[in-house]
Amino acid sequence: MSTTPVPLHTVSDSERQWAAGVHVGALVLALLTSWVSGAAGAAVAGVVYLVKRDHSRFAAAHAREALNFNISMFLYACALGVLGVVLLGATVLTLGLGVLVTLPLGLVLVAAACALALAWLVCSIVAAIRAWHGEMYRYPLTIRLIRG
Repeated sequence: MSTTPVPLHTVSDSERQWAAGVHVGALVLALLTSWVSGAAGAAVAGVVYLVKRDHSRFAAAHAREALNFNISMFLYACALGVLGVVLLGATVLTLGLGVLVTLPLGLVLVAAACALALAWLVCSIVAAIRAWHGEMYRYPLTIRLIRG
């Protein structure tokens, strides 16, 4: 996928609306189902991708990008959850003595979760704005599982 802007005159209003809507829709559904279970956001993007892939290259590219991003964020959130369980388990297994090590790591983990949530929010908004202006957008920190 090219990162260069698509000239606005080649992208219809409908395509721009679908492209921006997929980013907003994925974000809203992810927020409504809690960002940790952001698989719902990926579902929205996946449905739009399947619907638009034969009709609008622009909207399908944005949907694919949103799908990859939401899957990536979901995987990152799961990894943070697993690390949280491991830290809690280490504290319990050491009869509370491990709290000297796990408490600072737990605080770092909470900060990482907040940074992930903020990145999810900001990147989705930036992607929607870029789509609305008829530009392509590639999310940072994205594992590109679905290719076009």
